[in-house]
Amino acid sequence: MGQRLVSGGIEALAAEQSARVALVCEDQRVTYGELDAAVNRMAHAYQRAGVGPGDRVAVMAHNRPELFAAWNGAARLGALVVPVGYRSTADEVAYLVEDSGAAVLVHDCADVVDTASFSGSLRAVWSLDDPELERGPATPPTPDFVGATVATMNYTSGTSGRPKGIERAVPVPTSEYPGNAFMRFWGFDANDVHLLCGPAYHTAPGSYAQMHLMEGATVVIMTRFDADACLALIERERVTTTHMVPANFIRILAVDWSTYDRASIRKVLHAAAPCPVAVKRRIMDVFPPDSVWEYFGMSEGMGTVISPDEWLAHPGSVGRPFPGVDVVVLDDDGRPAEPGEIGLIYVSTVPGYPGFRYHNAPEKSDAAWRDGHYTVGDLGWLDGDGYLFIADRRTDLVISGGVNIYPAEVEQALAEHPDVVDTAVFGLPDEQMGQFVHAIVELRPGSPHDAGALVEWLRPRLAAFKLPRTIEFVDELPREPTGKVRKRELREARL
Repeated sequence: MGQRLVSGGIEALAAEQSARVALVCEDQRVTYGELDAAVNRMAHAYQRAGVGPGDRVAVMAHNRPELFAAWNGAARLGALVVPVGYRSTADEVAYLVEDSGAAVLVHDCADVVDTASFSGSLRAVWSLDDPELERGPATPPTPDFVGATVATMNYTSGTSGRPKGIERAVPVPTSEYPGNAFMRFWGFDANDVHLLCGPAYHTAPGSYAQMHLMEGATVVIMTRFDADACLALIERERVTTTHMVPANFIRILAVDWSTYDRASIRKVLHAAAPCPVAVKRRIMDVFPPDSVWEYFGMSEGMGTVISPDEWLAHPGSVGRPFPGVDVVVLDDDGRPAEPGEIGLIYVSTVPGYPGFRYHNAPEKSDAAWRDGHYTVGDLGWLDGDGYLFIADRRTDLVISGGVNIYPAEVEQALAEHPDVVDTAVFGLPDEQMGQFVHAIVELRPGSPHDAGALVEWLRPRLAAFKLPRTIEFVDELPREPTGKVRKRELREARL
């Protein structure tokens, strides 16, 4: 895999081994020397627009090498990056730019950005392919932040209303890269080849790719996810680490994965959405033994982690608290829930990492925090050994006849059926019961669309009141690039 580096940070890595490959994207290979030069030119462009420490730079871009130049260019000035999803509408882009107070917007989405109406603090809007971004020197505009990594103000996806910006402390000057505790915990280093197979604007895929870059690893960029292409890249580039979501697993299991060489993989992290037990068991056969690790986290921070062996002993669990983190489950009265009792999940921050507030939303910040712990609205329970299980989001809870029904439990049961590929379960209005359970199901090609037979198959696996009253079949479920099913969109279309 190459020589182990003793220093980290893109600037130091470029000085130490400029020809080392930093990024691979389709037929393009970008060295650390080339990346560092692009980062510096981007920083000079930002500086000409008046960007300085603590300012915000909005970046709306697809997965491509220039995205990392745009992000790290902001870091070279002590500015924060506001990642903007490339699927956003013009109205959503305008809101994120205005709410964050971004000074600059760089993008590769002209069809959306050109129709947006901006106001407030925005000083410049550039396409990522604008020559203006490449005309500056290839040296840092200031030595103050050459060791800094990317600091972001991510916006939560939001289950209702506008997304919330997660506001943290502004970057501090540093000439040397200080290292990263998450990289040390997972055992990632400069010898790794990391596959970015999710959208970089989403917190986890982008963060883990950026962490690997700061350590001197090679990051292989997928411009869009395709299961066969993913497996082919793992084989060709000898990928060692990646971050996935259950939707990636579902697609990989649907192709002939056994024809690809996966032996180079040593760690697959997954999170973002509950993984059906049946899917998890099968994906553990795809990748090498002991390589599939799960964690529970959110854009706001880290919660729990579980090893493959622990998961096999506690199937369905998302693990025990990440080192230094405290996880509690509270009932409706704010008291610690008994083992097995479902309540609201609260977690503390990772030691050494700052807390957060929601930008321009003091009431939402106050509602999230309680006695040094915060919640994002996830429901779950702890077993007798302290392992956490996720029930659902409070906003996805189905209440039928006054009884709580957790869609994730129904989805888990449906996932056990041999013909079911993917599912989405949610509640629809009912005059007598309040809500009833509706399921949308994607089946394997050629499978019969027989809702009655599927309900009968579920009957011994679920209590009668949890069974879907209606089942709808679709060719493919709509998911965000992050892997989350667009349940709100599905629900609203059926109201």
